[in-house]
Amino acid sequence: MENVTIQRNAFLFCRYGVALMVWGALFFEGARAYLLGGVFVIMALSWALKVHRAPMVWIYTQTFGRFIPSKDVVLDVKAMRVAHGLGALLALICLSLVLRDSPLAIYFVVAFAALKTASALGACPAYKIYGCLAKGGCCAITGKR
Repeated sequence: MENVTIQRNAFLFCRYGVALMVWGALFFEGARAYLLGGVFVIMALSWALKVHRAPMVWIYTQTFGRFIPSKDVVLDVKAMRVAHGLGALLALICLSLVLRDSPLAIYFVVAFAALKTASALGACPAYKIYGCLAKGGCCAITGKR
């Protein structure tokens, strides 16, 4: 299992920033496609570059992170890649529905916003599901077999 240590504040900046972008896509119809496109790019780059080089983490670390002290957080790189990959896929689905003016688009964006909010608040379902699968049936949510 490959772990990486990053600044906790950088991790929070990334989680909250992406969630706010999805909520912005929900409420600002004129910017919906741009915001979802931005979320897709951030999530896809985070998947490709891994969490310690993710765009939002890197931006925070190179700016505010140089001046604002922060505790560190240890993350499982593979679990974060799964979470970022699924987030990129969901953003792409939402974006494609929005661009096609599908009547279902708003429902998908609402569901994505709810999921990103849960993830931002620390209950990242994809990260925990990966933990369940990687531990051979030991559920990372409850800690029981």
